[in-house]
Amino acid sequence: MSTKALIEQNNQKREQLNDYNKKYYEDLLVYIRLQSTSERDTEEILDELLNHLLDAQAEGKTADDVFGNDPKGFADNLIGELPPMVTKERLQLLMLGVLNFAGYALIVSGILQPLLHWIFNFDSFYMTVSIGYATTISVLFLLVTAGFFFFVIWYIKWSLFKNFGKWKEFFSLWVAAMVMLMSFVAILFFTPSFGYTFTIPTYVLAIVGAIILIPTIFLFKKEK
Repeated sequence: MSTKALIEQNNQKREQLNDYNKKYYEDLLVYIRLQSTSERDTEEILDELLNHLLDAQAEGKTADDVFGNDPKGFADNLIGELPPMVTKERLQLLMLGVLNFAGYALIVSGILQPLLHWIFNFDSFYMTVSIGYATTISVLFLLVTAGFFFFVIWYIKWSLFKNFGKWKEFFSLWVAAMVMLMSFVAILFFTPSFGYTFTIPTYVLAIVGAIILIPTIFLFKKEK
C-alpha cells in the first residue's frame, strides 16, 4: 500500500474512535508526523497504533489504558525507534517550500498590481526591477518565512498534549503572523536599491511565478 493510501485509510479509520481516544490519538499523530523521520515508516507505525487502539476501544478501554498517561513520552520513545528522514527527502521538502513560496508570491503580485492599476489607476503597469534589490529581499523573505515556519512547528509540538483554549492558540499564532508581516514590510522599505535595473510589465511576475511552480507538480508525484 502506498504512503498516500495509508494516510487516507488512517483518516477514515480515525472516525471510529470516541472523542477522548480520538483527541489522544490525533495529538500523537501530529507530534510524530512533525518529526524528521521517514514518512513511510511513520505512517506504518501510526496505522499499527490506530488498529491497536480500535481493538482496545472495542473492549471498553481508553487510550490511557493502551499507551499510558504520558503521551509525549510514549511518542518520543516511538520516534527514537523510527529511521531518520534521508537527506534526499529533506532536500525535496526544502525545494518544494522555496518554490511554492516564490511562485505564489510572484503570481499574487503579478495579478494584483495590474488590477490595481486598471481599476483604481493605482501604481504603475510597469515596474523597474533592480537585480541586487530583488535578490536581497528574496533571500530575506525566505529567511523570515523559514523562521515563521519553524516557530509554528515548535509551537504546535509544544502545545500538543496540553489543554490550551482555542483563543489562546489563535492569539499566539496571530502575533507570530503579525511579526512576520511587519518584517516583510520593513524589508521592503529599508532595503536599498542597487545593481543592474530593467523595466518589465507587472503581469510578467505572474508568468514567472507559474513557471517556478511547474516543478512542484512533479516533485512528489511519484508514489512512495
